[in-house]
Amino acid sequence: MKKRRQPTILQDVLVQDYAAEGKSLAKIDGKVIFIERTVPGDIIDVQLFKNKKDWAEGFPIKFSKLSDERVQPFCEHFEICGGCQWQMLPYEKQLLFKQKQVSDNLSRIGKINLPEILPIIGAKETRYYRNKLEYTFANKRFISDDEFTKLKQQNLPIINEGSFGGFHAKGVFDKVVAINKCHLQAEPSNEIRNAITAFCIENNYPFYNIKNHTGWLRNMMVRIATTGEWMVNIILGYENEKMRTHLLDFVLQKFPTITSLLYTINTKVNDSIYDLTPITYYGKGYIEEKLEDYRFIISPKSFFQTNTQQAEKLYSITRNFAELTGNEIVYDLYCGTGSIGIFVSKYAKKIIGVETVPEAIEDANKNASLNNISHIHFFDGDVIKICNDDFFATNGKPDVIITDPPRAGMHEKLINKLLDIAAPTIVYVSCNPATQARDLALLDEKYIVTKIQPVDMFPHTHHIENVVQLKLR
Repeated sequence: MKKRRQPTILQDVLVQDYAAEGKSLAKIDGKVIFIERTVPGDIIDVQLFKNKKDWAEGFPIKFSKLSDERVQPFCEHFEICGGCQWQMLPYEKQLLFKQKQVSDNLSRIGKINLPEILPIIGAKETRYYRNKLEYTFANKRFISDDEFTKLKQQNLPIINEGSFGGFHAKGVFDKVVAINKCHLQAEPSNEIRNAITAFCIENNYPFYNIKNHTGWLRNMMVRIATTGEWMVNIILGYENEKMRTHLLDFVLQKFPTITSLLYTINTKVNDSIYDLTPITYYGKGYIEEKLEDYRFIISPKSFFQTNTQQAEKLYSITRNFAELTGNEIVYDLYCGTGSIGIFVSKYAKKIIGVETVPEAIEDANKNASLNNISHIHFFDGDVIKICNDDFFATNGKPDVIITDPPRAGMHEKLINKLLDIAAPTIVYVSCNPATQARDLALLDEKYIVTKIQPVDMFPHTHHIENVVQLKLR
């Protein structure tokens, strides 16, 4: 029988600097150790789970000294639910590290000439900033190591089965972290989740078993707009009209602030609802949001930036970087529901939006009509296939291209297409500076980076948005 190798444990390691993706680093004899759940200044014992010649990854198993830069986390679920990983850092320090993340990624991965990076734009509100949250209901809950140890020490039963509402546990697919109060979305978000949990327990309505794909109460999405409108979409594992009506009537009676209540029947293995049809039980079936003077319809499956206040700042920067005079044709790639294109429309001659998701294009056209914008046109499909000579002959070649891809960045074929189009200006909005840096290196063949502006959309997390202006050489 093969002997199990003992884990490598390093003692009294000084955490020296921030790395990326929420990790910090230490250096021992020239070897870089990337460490989770720590901040510079901590002295720890670290257990390695990856150990290469020049680098390793690990997690802390003992804190000998806590960094002077730490602050007390405000959430009782900190480090358990997997979100808001940086609550132990002052917000000013979070911004410093995010600025460094952008700088490091663009310089080390991109390896191109860069202008001075503008100071990061922080958020005025660092709690209750999300306009959308997705909860999970399940019949099994996650038990943290600390809770497990306390229960064992007190000779108390370790019970992880029952009926729980919260978030998916990080790294554990079939359990949820039971949440009492989350600080990401304003009330009555927590009250709605807790009330539904209690109501379904009281009525013996079965919570979903994620592993076996059985049970009824499955997920819930809550959306709020600055207009005061609330949308709740409850996702159920199968149809039972009596139970469903009982639950939805209770929710409406208990929470009269809800302006649109929907339900979705999901009998699939996965939680995604992009290919399902939410059914409106009460209200319009959507909410309306405002950015500056522009109005936007947000339906249950719409993509919309989840921090409304910061989205307004992000789009303002994008518009400024586009440097529009009123005579330009602007192509808005990955346009989603048309929010960026509509936001810059007042200053452009024509807007062409391209998006692969048909439902998003439907919403984009509704949003254009809602704002009485006639010089914006949306197209459903792949930009690589759509943007051919005939398309340019009909719609004109772009003077400015705005691209806002998902975290994976742009496909290399699209980058080659952009090089072929050779628009005078590109504005690249990214939620992942690492993939953005990779793409900028490829665009360097014809473009020079002229402006860089980081924006913090998600306080207390390691996520960062970054806007880059490129000019044709």
